[in-house]
Amino acid sequence: MRLDVLDHGYGPGTKLLFALIRLFSRHPVPDAAKLVFYRPDFYGARAKAFTHEAMRGPSEWSVGDRELMAAYVSKVNETAFCISAHTATASQAYQDGPRVVAVLADLESAPVDEPLRATLRMLGKLTREGTVDAEDMREVLAAGASPRQVKDALAVCAAFNVTDRLADAFGFALLTPEAFEAGARYLLKRGYR
Repeated sequence: MRLDVLDHGYGPGTKLLFALIRLFSRHPVPDAAKLVFYRPDFYGARAKAFTHEAMRGPSEWSVGDRELMAAYVSKVNETAFCISAHTATASQAYQDGPRVVAVLADLESAPVDEPLRATLRMLGKLTREGTVDAEDMREVLAAGASPRQVKDALAVCAAFNVTDRLADAFGFALLTPEAFEAGARYLLKRGYR
């Protein structure tokens, strides 16, 4: 069930911005964007800053790696909107859609380096079970991920566990493949600000 609060309750400036986005992109404004404008003082501004730092801030992980983490966490959460959005973004960032699809289909046989595979495995466990332990961290570090990479991956996981739950709670509408591709281009160019 979709909560229609995302379709109402904006001021004139935000309504004008949404109209301009629709006009220039020729696609509807994604519900993820509507959400951050709905209550910017309570959620939007803070969420954008945290997510932008996790996804585009300094990191030993590439933008493609972090977008793949977002898609993977969203897949574990079964959040269709975020799976599609971040699959498209990771695919464009890597310039390798089949690699992204392979990871989401079967992490263990996918063509990724071991530090990333171990990190995704740990993020999947954390997302599914809500906990990881020292042994999980040792496995990720033994696979070659640095402590900083673990910290950065956990930030991505936190951002998308929150976003996925909001997407499901509000019933984010799925976009066309073309709109997800356009959104991916936007995210790669501008980030999450």
